[in-house]
Amino acid sequence: MTNKDQVSQSEFHAAVQNVVNEIRDMLISKNKKYGNSALKPIRIFSKADSLEQLNVRIDDKLSRVNNRKDEDDEDVEKDLIGYLILKRIALRKKPTQDYGRKMETK
Repeated sequence: MTNKDQVSQSEFHAAVQNVVNEIRDMLISKNKKYGNSALKPIRIFSKADSLEQLNVRIDDKLSRVNNRKDEDDEDVEKDLIGYLILKRIALRKKPTQDYGRKMETK
């Protein structure tokens, strides 16, 4: 790796902050648009808890990443990151009820 390929600490921090802000804004926007359906699903057809439903959504996104075609315009990776964040929130909200273990909250 050459010196010109290296990213300074401040450039790295700014890049991370930009990506994190983009995901945060997406999650907040979708929550306003669809309500809190990921963490508090209405359970009309599926009776699975919110964590299991998030796991299903994550599996679906991973399947799309695996089968992705270049012409796809959906930002599957961004959605996947969003679902993983929602899963961490759900685990922290009720860490022992569904999985019998407490999640670290650093």
